[in-house]
Amino acid sequence: MQTEERYVIGMDSSTQSMKAVAWTMDGTPRAEGRAPHVISTPHPLKAEQNAEDWWEAAASALKTLTGKIDADKIDGIAISNQRETMVLLDAERRPLAPATLWLDRRAQDVVHPFAEEIGRERMHAISGKPIDVIPCVYRLKYLRETDPSLLDRAAQILSVHDFLVQKLTGDAAASWTSADPFGIFDIEKKAWSREILDPLGIAADKLPPVHRPGTLIGRITQEAADVTGLKVGTPVYAGGGDGQCASLGVGAIGPGLAYLNLGTAVVGGAWSPTPELSRYWRTLTSPSGEGYLLESCQRAGAYFINWLLDTFAGGRSDARIFERLEAEARALPVGSGGVMASTYLIGCMDPHWDEHARAAFVGLGPEAGMGHLYRASMEAITLEFVRSLAEMRASGAMVDRIFVIGGGAGSPLWLKMVADASGLTVIRSLSNEASALGAGMAAAVGARWHPGFREAVQAMSRLAEEVKPDADAFADWQALSERQSRIHPAVAATRS
Repeated sequence: MQTEERYVIGMDSSTQSMKAVAWTMDGTPRAEGRAPHVISTPHPLKAEQNAEDWWEAAASALKTLTGKIDADKIDGIAISNQRETMVLLDAERRPLAPATLWLDRRAQDVVHPFAEEIGRERMHAISGKPIDVIPCVYRLKYLRETDPSLLDRAAQILSVHDFLVQKLTGDAAASWTSADPFGIFDIEKKAWSREILDPLGIAADKLPPVHRPGTLIGRITQEAADVTGLKVGTPVYAGGGDGQCASLGVGAIGPGLAYLNLGTAVVGGAWSPTPELSRYWRTLTSPSGEGYLLESCQRAGAYFINWLLDTFAGGRSDARIFERLEAEARALPVGSGGVMASTYLIGCMDPHWDEHARAAFVGLGPEAGMGHLYRASMEAITLEFVRSLAEMRASGAMVDRIFVIGGGAGSPLWLKMVADASGLTVIRSLSNEASALGAGMAAAVGARWHPGFREAVQAMSRLAEEVKPDADAFADWQALSERQSRIHPAVAATRS
């Protein structure tokens, strides 16, 4: 006798859009709703959004979704959110100012002085984050110095996850993985850090309570039901940061598996049972609540490729340009005929943590064309990840496969590069919405569809083809990595 199909909803509130996906017990996306987000850049160092727009987009996406399925069959909801993004609310829960995004760099001048005040190594150990402008902690320090009254008037300091949970349930709540990216969360104690908050003059009660992923944190109110089409009382479970949710969506939550998101930014990492620290990664809480993620991040991944085409190849209006360049790049050997790239177009996170890093091409000759630049860019991005992954493995992270997601996963050449350069099997995820799927898995565990996250991954993850490494090419990739890694120090030396 066939049982009635039930759903969980994974909501992915990313930088550019809100996606709400209804997942079945086997990970099939049955229905979805989408709505865009708008980014405002009033200054070259500022990136902002109207937090109320997050809710309008969420309500619109949910309304579309609930128009396609029976809301009575939804067993739970969880949210994946853009990380390092925060909003300050007053006592009436109204935004006091535009929300600041992870792209925001207004705090760049206070980063190192504040890190020295706390202690650079101590800051890294508590938060798991090397010193960098992206975590929200430095924007909080910037406000303390430039607009202290705004910070003092704030009754709540929330992430996107926490803000949307409050809209849905009436009360804000954070997960470990939505709190973690702020840089004021103790990743071992799983609590807001007084050691960092006290020098900022911020009371801990301005921050929401934190919960293990998959925990019940509220239920849909009548007010939320009226605008979303959801049923009153539908459970809401703790989700968290989109990077962690993406790793959950492809199953990289235990030994053996690494993940790589070949998106606008290239983010990849591996699971570790202990909070290992290094300049080669950020240390994050795991989306399963067990262990940690060691995560590398390149700000300019596909962003660099798109910039290259838009600036020097006439743009991307002709979709066939990728097909042509892939063919040209495939015909070139490892090393792109001597052309090498550094892709730090908008600064560098790991391993150099250099906000002022810049991009470069070297080794150009008269025979070099756009195919050489295209392939050299892909090689540089690939090798940056592979070097970080090698350091993770040296620290004790067990990795024998890499799960790849994101727009770049659609390139067979890029998948082959990752496999050959790492010497590991690469597996493409069948789901293009790994963060929404990870949020859906958190809801599925909370709703007791599955006894735990590993069982949820086994039941709901969906994988496509495998790409095996060419063992004969590995030595060439290692030699290229050694040469390519020397570009940044040489370029940086020209700034002094």
